[in-house]
Amino acid sequence: MADADDVRRLALALPHVVEIDSEGFDFRVVDKGFVWSYPERRPGGPRAIRTDIAVLYVGDEAEKQALLLGEPELFFTTPAYDGSPLVMLRLAQVGVDRLTELVTDAWRMRAPDSVESDLDGANPR
Repeated sequence: MADADDVRRLALALPHVVEIDSEGFDFRVVDKGFVWSYPERRPGGPRAIRTDIAVLYVGDEAEKQALLLGEPELFFTTPAYDGSPLVMLRLAQVGVDRLTELVTDAWRMRAPDSVESDLDGANPR
């Protein structure tokens, strides 16, 4: 099972990644977010940063729906993310190998081509 430390380790092993100061984790590649802590909205109160849930960039609605329908034990969404290519991932339900794949894929979708070629020298495992 994975946790926020695994997300941090995997994200920071990728080229050109910057961690944004936050209550949880928030990673960007060339100023584009690809994985961050879930800011859960609570009625009548401030958002709670959930480090047990990662928000992942998935590229498009088709990929989002495939993950939501194919692995509902891992992925979910909320109405606030309708129309956005983002899914929430329950970290306690995912293994580190699968998390590595998901974080790397999110990075690839956000990194420009000029940066993506630097991935060959990186080892996020």
